[in-house]
Parts: sequence; structure tokens; C-alpha cells
Amino acid sequence: MRLAGALLLSLAVGCGRDSAEPPRGKEIREAQGAAVESGGQLLIDATLEWGVDFRHDSGARGEQLFPEMMGGGVGVLDADRDGDLDLYFLSGAPGLGRSAGAGVAVNRLFLQTEDGRFVDATAGSGLDDPGYGTGVAIGDFDNDGIEDVFVANFGPDRLFRGRGDGTFEDVTEATGITASGAEPDDWSTSAAFCDFDRDGWLDLYVVRYVIFEPGVECTDSAGRREYCGPDSFEDRVDVLLRNQGDGRFRDVTSEAGIDVATGAGLGVVCEDFDDDGWIDIYVANDGDPNQLWINQHDGTFLDDALIMGASVNAAGVHEAGMGVVAADFDNDTDFDLFVTHLRDETNTFYRNLGTGAGFQDDTAKAGLGSSSTPYTGFGTVPMDLDLDGDLDLVISNGRVRRGERLTEALGEPWNLYAEPNLVYFNDDGGSFRLAEVEASDYATPIEIGRGLAIGDLDRDGDLDLVLNNMESTARLYRGEPPSGHWLVVDAFDPRLGRRAVGARVTLITGSSRQRRTVQGAMSYLSSSDPRAHFGLGAAAEAVTLVVRWPDGLEETFEDVQVDRAITVRRGEGVES
Repeated sequence: MRLAGALLLSLAVGCGRDSAEPPRGKEIREAQGAAVESGGQLLIDATLEWGVDFRHDSGARGEQLFPEMMGGGVGVLDADRDGDLDLYFLSGAPGLGRSAGAGVAVNRLFLQTEDGRFVDATAGSGLDDPGYGTGVAIGDFDNDGIEDVFVANFGPDRLFRGRGDGTFEDVTEATGITASGAEPDDWSTSAAFCDFDRDGWLDLYVVRYVIFEPGVECTDSAGRREYCGPDSFEDRVDVLLRNQGDGRFRDVTSEAGIDVATGAGLGVVCEDFDDDGWIDIYVANDGDPNQLWINQHDGTFLDDALIMGASVNAAGVHEAGMGVVAADFDNDTDFDLFVTHLRDETNTFYRNLGTGAGFQDDTAKAGLGSSSTPYTGFGTVPMDLDLDGDLDLVISNGRVRRGERLTEALGEPWNLYAEPNLVYFNDDGGSFRLAEVEASDYATPIEIGRGLAIGDLDRDGDLDLVLNNMESTARLYRGEPPSGHWLVVDAFDPRLGRRAVGARVTLITGSSRQRRTVQGAMSYLSSSDPRAHFGLGAAAEAVTLVVRWPDGLEETFEDVQVDRAITVRRGEGVES
């Protein structure tokens, strides 16, 4: 059953935030005469207002083929370099694992226009990949200052080089991506760009799921044909591709030690979990122990998930990991883990115990246990909904097996897979409470949530949500926090000519510290705006930023003014 009182956001919305410049989002809404009374809600459905009309198509034709149930990633990027965030939605294709046909655009690109609305710019963009899309990763692999797009497919993956004008070139073969062993039946899910060897070039970690065999049939307890789970198929080894700096990637999976473990992988995050200055990689596996690949500084990794307490839950049981985020939820300057799971399992919160001490399953203590048990969680993002200085949690839900009918809106059979979403407020220190949002636009729809991403789409200082729903319309949610100050920080390395993905930003104000990492790969199959976002509450005074660049150099930027988006440039200072 639907959780009683599910999700009523009770925090009152104030009259606005102090800012050096008028918020762009507010200007747009007033100009359009489309100001919306939030009524205390912190998330407002702005899908129609912003003009997005994407509908995910799994390609399902009644055969219950496993990949149909798992797709639906979304990417947030600036495809045309105009300073606005654009959106890229992934979909399936008619005929599983086969091309949708010449001229049939499945994945779709939406560019943001000057009035804050989005227009479908797929045609001619080069991103109309007709493959069976699952996940997306965004990163500048060739250091030209333009974001590139990696598409993870059921079937061969694709890499698209951005031209900076909203169009992209397919460079899959030219970059050696096809040499990673992708066959027509390979199944990639989430992916992440990160510089694991600190050579200044972004490498690529690709999560693999299972070896799908169409002839395998599964049934439910009533004997009806149903979607299979990963335990019906053989697990895969993930793929690590090293950027050689010459425009090509090389498969280093074996020499890096990644091939010593298999798993039905779905989610991935890159973060320096042991605080040694080198990027580590955490993989959420579906029905298998999770992996925590600790960087050995020599191009190799060791899976220390078990000894560090992040492989299984507190009961020693591995769960059905879907989406994952790494963030400092308790503001102690190290990075915790949150993983979404299958119905009848709790979502799991692994608290980081400090440098070298590993993790502890604090799900129950943090208040994230019983309320998540009725649902199947997929996408998840950390965002400061109320700008009070700590990170809240947003989760998209949707079943993988038939359940109680909670809606009639989707039609058969999808009504039996739909669930409401969840929002949790962080009550300081990494203790959460389920926000009862019956009146909230985010929790009211009962749909099949999958990919979830964040970014300040309207440039008003708070984060907005992008949700890709399976077999229904995507949704955009505008953040509407109460009065509070904020700061958005990007990090740019002029030596590399690109955003410094993996840079760690610590914000210091008075005696408090907040820490974020410039990284967009998180959630489930999705890529968010990588910039570091900070909520500051009532604190309007200038702050100090300490940036640890990906190669370990630390730099301090003092007297940084708030209520604005800035770029810290290595060795050069702050640019507004």
C-alpha cells in the first residue's frame, strides 16, 4: 500500500532570497505571467512551463524481455555552451537490441532557449542514437572545453564528441571505445568519467549488468509470465577505459584488477573515499555484493568493500543495489554512501567513519529504513531543498514486478509497476525524516521512476530535478526553497582547458564546513550538473573556499561573495 501521508512538504516558502542580481528564474516566470504559488511546496512540476514533452518508450511488445524494465537515464549538460543547462533523455527502441531504423530518433536532446523554455533539438544534433539506450555519462574527454556524451546501451555503446554548438560527432570507433569488447548482446548501465590516474585526462568506467538471453522466461507466484531478475542470468565484469591523451581509450580492465570480480552492476560513483588524494570507484550491484575499488596509485585497484563495511548491509546480506550517491550528509567533511534497493529491502545509508576507518550501516539510526521498504528505489540525488546547509535526499521509485494497482493513469500492464516517489529532509547530522508531501508535485504522481538528475535549470540559485519515467512522460521540478543564501561553484583548470572533474571544494563559514566534489556521475543511469552547490541558510557573509585539485594541490580562495554562481580558476582566482 502507499505509505500513509506520503510526502507532505511542510516547510513554508518565504518571500525570496537575497541576491546581488535578480534571480533569472523569477524574471522568466514574471515575464511569462506564469508565477506559481507554491503553497509551501519545495518542488513544483514545471514540465509544461518549461516545454519538455519527452516520453520514454521501453520498446515493450508483451514479451517481458528483461532490459525493457531497467532503462531510462537522463543527462544534464550545456550542449551549446550558452551558459544554460540542456537535457538529454534516453529511451529504448522498438525491437529490443536492434536499431530503431534510419531517421528514427529515440534518445532526445532538448536545448534551453533564452526565455527559459526547452526545445527539441534532436534532429541534426548527432545525438539521435537509435540503439537501445540505458545510461549516459557527460565529460570533456579531449580537453577542448566542450562536454562530450557517452551513451551506455543494451548493445554497442557510443561516444559523441561535442562541437560546442549543440551538435555532436560519433567518435566511437575513432576513440577505440568499440575495442572494449562491446558485443550486440552486451548490456552497459551506468558510466562515469573520472581521472583515476591523475594524468589530466578523463578516463571512463562503464558498469555492466548481465548476459541477457531472450529465451529465458520467468513467471510470478501466480504462474503468469513476468520480468526476470538478474539471478536468472550470468553476471558481467565492468570495463575501465584509460584515456591515453591522444584521442583514444585503451581497455585496462584486466591490468587494473577490475576483472577479478563480477556483479550485476547498475550504479556507480567516483569519489576519494579514503581521503588519500586519489579517486576510488564504488559500484552498486543488483543482488550481488557491492564493490569499492580503492585506488592503489599505480593504475590498479583493490576491492575493499567488504573490509570497509560497504559491501553488504548490517545483517551481512547483499541487496539489490540500483542507484547510488556519495555525499557528505552529516557535514563532517568525509563522503557517505546511499544506495537504493528493491521492495522489501531498505534503502541503505553507509556512514563514513573517517579517514581509513571505513563505513557503518546507519540506515535505521538515520531514519531511512522502514519508510523505504514498501518501494523499489532507482534514481537518487542529494540536494539541499531548503538551503539550510545540509543535504536532503530525493528518490524515484518504480517496481520491477507486478504489485498493487495504485493508479489508472498509465494503462496496462504499467499500472501494476507504478509507485510514488520519496523525499527526505536532513535534520542535521545525517538524521533524516520522511517529508510528508501529499500536496507535493513530486510525490503525487504514481509512475515508474528511473533516471533522476539535478541542476540549477533556471539559474536562480537552487537545484531543480529532472526525472525520466519509464513508459510515461519525463518530468521537470522547479526548486522553491524558503529564503536562504547559496553558492554554486565550478572548478576550471586552465592548464587542462576544461572543468576539473574530481576537484574537492570545501566551503568554510564561521565554524562550519561543507564539502562537495565537482562530479556529475551519480544516481541511476544518469549524469547531473557537476558543479558544487551549497545552501547557506541565513548566512550572507563572504565565505572561504578551499579547493583540492584532482592532482592533490590545494588552493584557498578567500572573501568569496555568496548568492551567485562562480568559477574558481586554478592559479587565477574567482570568476563570476
